Amino acid sequence: MEKIFKLKQNGTTVRTELIAGLTTFLSMAYILAVNPSILSASGMPSQAVFAATAVSAAFATLIMAFFANYPVVLASGMGLNAYFAYTVVPQLAEQGVTDPWRVALTAILMEGIIFILLSFVKFRETLVNKVPDNLKLGISAGIGLFIVIVGLKGAKIVVADPSNLITFGNINTPQVVLALLGILVIAALWHYKVKGAILIGITLTWILGIVAELTGWYHVDAAAGVYSVIPNFENYSVFAPVQSMAENTFCKFDFSYIGANPMNFIVICFAFLFVDLFDTVGTLIGVAQECNMLNEKGELPRVGRALMADAAGTVAGAMLGTSTVTSYVESTTGVAAGGRTGLTALTSAVLFLVSLTLYPVFLAIPSFATAPALVFVGLLMIKNITKMKFDVDIADTVGGFFAIIMMPFTSSIATGIMFGIISWVILKVVTGKIRDIHPIMWIAFVLFAVRIVTMALGMSS
Repeated sequence: MEKIFKLKQNGTTVRTELIAGLTTFLSMAYILAVNPSILSASGMPSQAVFAATAVSAAFATLIMAFFANYPVVLASGMGLNAYFAYTVVPQLAEQGVTDPWRVALTAILMEGIIFILLSFVKFRETLVNKVPDNLKLGISAGIGLFIVIVGLKGAKIVVADPSNLITFGNINTPQVVLALLGILVIAALWHYKVKGAILIGITLTWILGIVAELTGWYHVDAAAGVYSVIPNFENYSVFAPVQSMAENTFCKFDFSYIGANPMNFIVICFAFLFVDLFDTVGTLIGVAQECNMLNEKGELPRVGRALMADAAGTVAGAMLGTSTVTSYVESTTGVAAGGRTGLTALTSAVLFLVSLTLYPVFLAIPSFATAPALVFVGLLMIKNITKMKFDVDIADTVGGFFAIIMMPFTSSIATGIMFGIISWVILKVVTGKIRDIHPIMWIAFVLFAVRIVTMALGMSS
């Protein structure tokens, strides 16, 4: 262990690293319940998605552990999974695409391959450095609002309304009551710095849901999409999730769509690429600052290796059948517990694999129980608004603002990024600050401008 992870050099021990790995896993194990719940809305089998989520998380995290030696854990990214299921797939379905999730997985695969290629140069770091801070913060906050709405809809806290688009749901239903209670539970646990607060909140909400079902308050109606929340161990098989993944989602790509709709496909890939880019680099910097890993220049050593773990994880995730794999900010909980090396990540990776045996438990957790996690993670992302500057440069202000409002109100992360970048570039030109526009921003601007033209001409949707 000492030779591989350099424990003494990093001022840690095996025991400390194991505890840190367990802490990180407990803090982000909610993704094993949330991701199947979200991606199953796209028509993907939840059992297969569960296996893909666990295996891809373990695979990417093992690369991070041994190749980069960082205490960072990876899994299917929040926000990106919602964009996959609630924006990309419905848009493809409207175009008449059969099994649209296969096209979405193809976009994830291409994104991962592009990331691997970009990891050999410093394009990723350059893009992050050259995109204005307000826009980056606005994108993060916009994604936060986006996944909050996904969570609220999943619990029926907000429902469709013919006059106002959305309205408050039925307070008499157990889904609404228990989801609201779950949000408050997570908030209280977070305040007291309880490890695994989000997972505990999900679990408690789910247990109360079981009580509601047993007492008759929660009525199971499969025809209406209301399923039992009690785990079913009938015909239990340890290998069932992996078998389902192998049969239903493994390498189920659809490349035929690319030739017929190249612009649409490029925009889908770019949205995944752009969001994953900032999510990963931002998380790595945050974790590095937490454990004082940045050098005297404020740079992260071996950052290229860490980014490669993210890219490889995304490719593996697409092949297995899940949305973009990215670094998790919850890794900071393990760092706070003393984690400093890849042994922390290795511990979490092993626990993800062990969790495969508990699939009946994770798959029984309903959307109203995972909704509190979505809402609270959204809250953590929305806080980035407080770091934005609204009184310095009008381009920065409007660009960040468009990113914030367009994502939740158009149900599209890509649309938020598109209008954020386009408005920023246009206002920089109008205000005589064209020299502030980096070539990379011009490339993004042209890409999205072409996208808008194709939409206006009815060539894409």
